[in-house]
Amino acid sequence: MSSTFPIILDVDTGIDDSLALLYTAATPEAEIVAVTCVGGNVDARQVERNTRAVMELAGRTDVEVALGRERPLVRPVETTPETHGPQGLGHAELPPPTKPLSDRHAADLFIDEARRRPGEITLVTCGPLTNLALALLREPDLPRLMKGWVLMGGAYRHPGNTAPTTEWNIHCDPDAAKIAFTAWGESAIANGHPRPVALGLDVTEKAKVEPDHIVALARVAGSTPDDSIALARGEDPMRATRSVASNRIVRYVADALRFYMEFHSRYDGFYGAFIHDPLAAAAALDPSLITTRAVAVDVELGGTLTTGETVTDWRGVWGRPPNVDVAVDADADEFLRRFVDRVGRLAAARGT
Repeated sequence: MSSTFPIILDVDTGIDDSLALLYTAATPEAEIVAVTCVGGNVDARQVERNTRAVMELAGRTDVEVALGRERPLVRPVETTPETHGPQGLGHAELPPPTKPLSDRHAADLFIDEARRRPGEITLVTCGPLTNLALALLREPDLPRLMKGWVLMGGAYRHPGNTAPTTEWNIHCDPDAAKIAFTAWGESAIANGHPRPVALGLDVTEKAKVEPDHIVALARVAGSTPDDSIALARGEDPMRATRSVASNRIVRYVADALRFYMEFHSRYDGFYGAFIHDPLAAAAALDPSLITTRAVAVDVELGGTLTTGETVTDWRGVWGRPPNVDVAVDADADEFLRRFVDRVGRLAAARGT
């Protein structure tokens, strides 16, 4: 049996997507087959530039980066610069990427790689589900060809972060989400392969990074000074500058997360950052980090106030078979320990 874990990440890079890429690159058993891009946190073209730049920061120029559809299936494009910054990476800046974008479309890449390695690859989606929906429309057998699908998306027992009941990734393309949940779930019910595993805000908001985590990461990396995000403690926001850490990955993480922390300080009343997407990637690589419950989930498309809501039948009143394994708990402390250790070690290996 192979000791590697083949994975494709579909991202809308964004701050926490970039951290998911770094975490996966820092996980020895993870075999990153490819990274695919979709619009969401920023527009799709900025996403692919960010993604290629982050992969180069991680030293992974060997990984193919492909772009998918540049707009939602039906609805207009939405982005969130107030959350992720105008370029999507918070206060961080990276050199322009040098490796060219793949000439494959993301949906074709999913299908091609799944056919080439049936039953081996896990898909992790960290953004809107547009690319996956297109792939499922082109190849209905995709769920049987993949080992599994893990997603960050939805609000199952928790308020939304975009509208009162909706989470951002589902909100951006609810039509795609409905296609993906329905097609994959029906295939799982009919064919007995694993259901999608969904990490919603219910559990991803347990993964809260605070300034001390960044200091710890800097120490693992051997970066000096290790208090690379001291100004992010809110002592004097008017004096905010770039990280002064000696290590480039630590500088990147500190500058990117400071923007996220400032956002949450303004809107959520705490100085820290939820790192949703790295937890989803970590749970794909090690399912023991989460506890799930099999339930029936559908996506609302016609609601006046609730379009994009992940409607979850916790009591079984629909009488439908479960189509999604929804995470109901996570070992956030262990995940954060691993994040600090693994990304810190990657930073140390990459040097200054």
